[in-house]
Amino acid sequence: MDWNGIPREELIRWDRTIYWHPFTQMAEYEPLIFVAAEGCELIDIDGNRYIDGVSSLWCNIHGHRHPRIDQAIREQLDRVAHVTALGCSNPTSIVLAKRLVEIAPSGLTRVFFSDNGATAVEVALKMAFQYWRQCRPPRPEKNLYVALEGAYHGDTLGAVSVGGVERFHAMFRPLLFPCIRLPAPDTYRTPAGVPADRLAEYHLGLLEQVLRERHQEIVAVVVEPLIQAAAGMIFHPPGYLRGVRELTQKYDVFLIADEVAVGMGRTGRMFACEHESVSPDFLCLAKGLTGGYLPLAATLTTDRVWEAFLGRYEESRTFFHGHTYTGNPLGAAAALATLAIFEEEQTLAKLPPKVQHLAERLAPLRDHPHVGDVRQRGLIAAVELVRDKTTKEPYPWGEKRGFRVCQVARRHGVWLRPLGNVIVIMPPLAISLQQIERIVEAIADGIDWATSDC
Repeated sequence: MDWNGIPREELIRWDRTIYWHPFTQMAEYEPLIFVAAEGCELIDIDGNRYIDGVSSLWCNIHGHRHPRIDQAIREQLDRVAHVTALGCSNPTSIVLAKRLVEIAPSGLTRVFFSDNGATAVEVALKMAFQYWRQCRPPRPEKNLYVALEGAYHGDTLGAVSVGGVERFHAMFRPLLFPCIRLPAPDTYRTPAGVPADRLAEYHLGLLEQVLRERHQEIVAVVVEPLIQAAAGMIFHPPGYLRGVRELTQKYDVFLIADEVAVGMGRTGRMFACEHESVSPDFLCLAKGLTGGYLPLAATLTTDRVWEAFLGRYEESRTFFHGHTYTGNPLGAAAALATLAIFEEEQTLAKLPPKVQHLAERLAPLRDHPHVGDVRQRGLIAAVELVRDKTTKEPYPWGEKRGFRVCQVARRHGVWLRPLGNVIVIMPPLAISLQQIERIVEAIADGIDWATSDC
């Protein structure tokens, strides 16, 4: 099949030799070119259809080609496609800022727009750092961040500095600023001698020790609420997030909540922080904010932070940070439509049957001899493959076990992308019960094939 007069073979050749793909070993890349999409399905250049089992990298919410979002973007195009946010504004972005404040956890009253998840986190890191130098009295000794092992907050250097995925970040260590890193509160791989019902208490104890000793140096604690996504879908124990919030308040340290992956309804609530009634000092959003249509991110913060940046021009208290496409009207229009669909279609209210169905379909996989763990929160789920179920010994990274599972799923018409040995399931919230069944069936077949030599 040609595309706009360009032969299929030519597109494939260009894709292999010119287009450099992210997180992809180009020496081994086999082109998969999608030319269209409908609802929760992607359509490739040969006309094959695939259920979008990972929401096009965790960002699609209401399905592809949703008429409400399509129309909102078309209407915005008839007005203006882009104006800078430096010193001026546009109604669409103004209304989106107001709407985000209305639905966000209490106390988050100011909105700074950027382009993607990494920039949303970068904004929070820089804004928090600058705050402590401009608050009254200033506290310039605060210059350290606390983050978790295995954390992933994006690929800009600030976001990488607070990240903790060794395979992603080791190369850039000389460029990074120091960070205090604590063990991830992993509910699957737990510390020896720590029972499940004491796991949150154990990890909060480690955090409090650091804050007690070094809070005067610490700018902020950075966490992904409930789930560390790119770390391999590490799930935190109940009460951990609430405890982090209480400790950061106790020691006057900011809490930065990175909800780029877990926000926008993924966990069953609009924001993951809502599950434990937490209002952070900074809330970072992106991915699903526009329904997966256009690049747009937002960093929400408080009056306290905002006020430290106010002053006369010559005082240079301004937040000197910005992006060309900050607050882009097309992205804002898509985001407003996305939020409207949540209300009009009662998206969150319709999730429980889908969540339950996914849980029921995944349950039999727990008995597989090479499935170490099946974990789920809302419509985020993960199936972790292990060489030895008793010891939880992982398969070597180079064996590409998760990748093999996804190869089989692709033959079943399901598009998935693993995190090493972890099969990630994060479909659009618009997914149907039948499509959920097809996803799990494809994974089950893939696991049988990928572990058949063990």
